[in-house]
Amino acid sequence: MKIKETPLRDCYILEPTVYEDDRGYFYEKFNEKKFEEFTGLNGHFVQDNISKSSYGVLRGLHLQKGAHAQAKLVSCLEGRVWDVAVDLREDSPTFGQWFGIELTAENRLQFYVPRGFGHGFSVLSEHAVFAYKCDNFYSKESEGGVLWNDPELKIDWKLSETDVILSEKDKVQPSFAGRNF
Repeated sequence: MKIKETPLRDCYILEPTVYEDDRGYFYEKFNEKKFEEFTGLNGHFVQDNISKSSYGVLRGLHLQKGAHAQAKLVSCLEGRVWDVAVDLREDSPTFGQWFGIELTAENRLQFYVPRGFGHGFSVLSEHAVFAYKCDNFYSKESEGGVLWNDPELKIDWKLSETDVILSEKDKVQPSFAGRNF
């Protein structure tokens, strides 16, 4: 497994070593010890979530606040998504910056999004199955977020605005300047 840094502090891309032959393939999806040795971050996860979405669905930007803050290790099991993390840690040198990466079933990449980041993804294929490993349990009372099309962040979601499908919650998230995180 290769672990690569991104331009955002504490965000990492995990690329597995895949062993293929005429029977199929095998790869180690995650190794806590290797992750912690490379990053110096806690790699212990307590909850796994799966979502299935169709083309144009945009989920985000979400985060858990306070004692229920979550780091996530995300991947795409079927289809293609554009995955985005925004650094919302006011004391971070990359505060207010975002990074995006295409995650697909074929490239098998994973993206580590630390606590204190907003996270979201848009579906670029007919459908996508998306997996989240979380290092803390979900708490509805601790939800936070930022508007997906915030003019200050200028995130490129790789979709036409007319194709974007949002939940009611995501349509009314506060602006980045509103600081709901």
